[in-house]
Amino acid sequence: KGQTSGKVPHQVIMTATPIPRTLSMSAYGDLDASIIDELPPGRKPVKTVHRFDKNRLKVFRFIKDEIKVGRQIYIVYPLIEESKKMDYKFLMDGYESIVREFPPEIYQISILHGKMKPGDKDFEMERFKNGKTQIMISTTVIEVGVNIPNASVMIIESAERFGLSQLHQLRGRVGRGSEMSYCI
Repeated sequence: KGQTSGKVPHQVIMTATPIPRTLSMSAYGDLDASIIDELPPGRKPVKTVHRFDKNRLKVFRFIKDEIKVGRQIYIVYPLIEESKKMDYKFLMDGYESIVREFPPEIYQISILHGKMKPGDKDFEMERFKNGKTQIMISTTVIEVGVNIPNASVMIIESAERFGLSQLHQLRGRVGRGSEMSYCI
């Protein structure tokens, strides 16, 4: 309003999620796309692997090795509680199996999910951020805005439940420091 030159203002739309060109054109129209495909200095690419349930004990040994060298671990579940409609791993059952393998007298574990009160979520996030817990068991509430450079492993349970953008965002929670990081 009030422009006399007839020019349309320029705008920048940014996303950290890789959006295919056809989707971006559908959503945003005919835009020029600039892609930044370099890692920040000192960061290594995140090694991403797929593991089946039969490899769970090997994954647990790997987690223990990472914790021994001072790293922290995310374990993400698609659901908080069991669903009658969907057969996916869920957080409360996962927590029980993690505690059996990682006893509280040796390992400290945080839990974070969307049904928690904001103060409780902040408390658990601070504990993990400050290195007081080694393992963060969570739903996708940690998908964006979480920067813990010491976290080197992201385990995504029932990964088929998530979309490509969510998987990319979850994987982006690790590899934020200079150490090698992994997404399983």
